[in-house]
Amino acid sequence: MATASEPKSAVGKVRFIPLSFNQADSNTSALRLIYTLRPEWENNGGKVELVRFTDGITNTLLKLVNKRPGLSEEEIDSEAVLLRAYGQGTSLIIDRERETQNHELLMQHNLAPQLLARFHNGMLYRFIRGTVTQPADLRKEDIWRAVARRLAEWHAVVPCLPSSREPLATEVTGSEQLGISAPTPSKKDPALQQAIDNVAPGKLAPNVWTVMQKWIYALPVTSDAEKTRQANLQKELMRLVGEFSNRPGLGENSLVFAHCDLLSGNVIIQPRSAGVTKPSMPATVSFIDYEYATPSPAAFDISNHFAEWGGFECEHGLLPTQSQRRDFIREYIRSYFAHLDHDKEFDEEAEVDKLFNEIDTFRGIPGFYWGIWALIQATISQIDFDYASYAEVRLGEYWAWRAETDGSRAAAGKEKPLRELRWAQEA
Repeated sequence: MATASEPKSAVGKVRFIPLSFNQADSNTSALRLIYTLRPEWENNGGKVELVRFTDGITNTLLKLVNKRPGLSEEEIDSEAVLLRAYGQGTSLIIDRERETQNHELLMQHNLAPQLLARFHNGMLYRFIRGTVTQPADLRKEDIWRAVARRLAEWHAVVPCLPSSREPLATEVTGSEQLGISAPTPSKKDPALQQAIDNVAPGKLAPNVWTVMQKWIYALPVTSDAEKTRQANLQKELMRLVGEFSNRPGLGENSLVFAHCDLLSGNVIIQPRSAGVTKPSMPATVSFIDYEYATPSPAAFDISNHFAEWGGFECEHGLLPTQSQRRDFIREYIRSYFAHLDHDKEFDEEAEVDKLFNEIDTFRGIPGFYWGIWALIQATISQIDFDYASYAEVRLGEYWAWRAETDGSRAAAGKEKPLRELRWAQEA
């Protein structure tokens, strides 16, 4: 049985190292972790170097390399390890046990690098050779086509699995700041987890709806203004669930295994195979970081990715136009049906039209999703990023979509915002 300090998954396939990464002493703590994982690195004549990546806004990502004499760069990279340390307080947002399950599931389908070990506040996994994309890369045709093909493979072949959570009465942990009265005097609150899991009746839990419900419950409610905001967001989530959770879509019960955080920093352009010199060879990409991956409508995952064409600055004028979205979706549909385990006939253009319209319908929901997330990050994160402003921008996208679809923007005589103008642009 796992000890109080050891994650339950440590008794499974993934090794657990009982150490932590210390941001204030990053080099020393990173070396302690890598020497525990790879003790031979300490005395084999090599030089261990740390390369810091800064593409994310919640986690610390380090590449650990052992530069032994006589090895080529490719050989060094083949042994390199990535260290990812979780941002402070992110366990409030992310289920780390579920993240490990996601990683192992994707490994089974050759869609994730080998997970080598976990430690108290992070994980170690094999380095993927390639180039991390920037937002501008996502708008390049060879890259977006590669993203469409890979995302379709995820959605077609990776099964949606229910949580392996222990019985509610023994595992669920509530919070005194949730604004919910617990049925017991302790922090163990089965009613809270039940409310989260059942937010979208009939849908496998967890899913994108249960994630948003968990986040809304985790919002700070220390003032009347915060309590009002939480209540308004809760009301809006119930509205979204009623309108969207039972819409028809791809996958079993209209859910696919979705990445849910397909920003540029999580897309890796793979190097061409040795000996391949043809410039016409299509690009291939891999996806990293599976902490937000969960069963979701395919339209949510794709519309969420389209929002990332504008980067963290939310440059709405750079989002894909109608023709770009349609071309991406056509590439996706061809790959999706090619990866299914049967020779089912399908009408390509009809499927493209259906998904195009569904993504258009879902276009405002990523703003709601990330807006709630940013409100929490604004209270817990120590990273130098203006989460509060980011929350207002993303929630603003959602409210602008609402005003556009219900006609209230036009009725008030207001100008159409740039994001909605760009989304309606044909080419």
